[in-house]
Amino acid sequence: MNRKEMGAEKERLAAEYLERRGFYVTARNFRCRQGEIDIIGRHEGYLVFVEVKYRSTKNRGSALEAVTAFKQRRICRTADYYRMMKGVDDSSAVRYDVVAIQGEEIFWVINAFPHICRG
Repeated sequence: MNRKEMGAEKERLAAEYLERRGFYVTARNFRCRQGEIDIIGRHEGYLVFVEVKYRSTKNRGSALEAVTAFKQRRICRTADYYRMMKGVDDSSAVRYDVVAIQGEEIFWVINAFPHICRG
């Protein structure tokens, strides 16, 4: 399996994992000029943007560590664009989660980072 296929498989596993826990997936692999968001959905009244990261081992660090400040800013810019496109009000509850897959273990970090404003 190549990297792209592996990424798609892990994103599918993450979406299934979230759905089993009451998460409603509304979009996957949203792409635009600003970047990409792996999973978008609703959970407990929030519009949630989810980054999925996979690491087979800890040789290159943990999957959670791979969601750097740079990546967080890019996710927030992409989420802002998504919200504008969909007409989502600025007062809507928004959350940024991470699903970290480390080997065979899956960790769902709710509210993993705050919204980072453009600037």
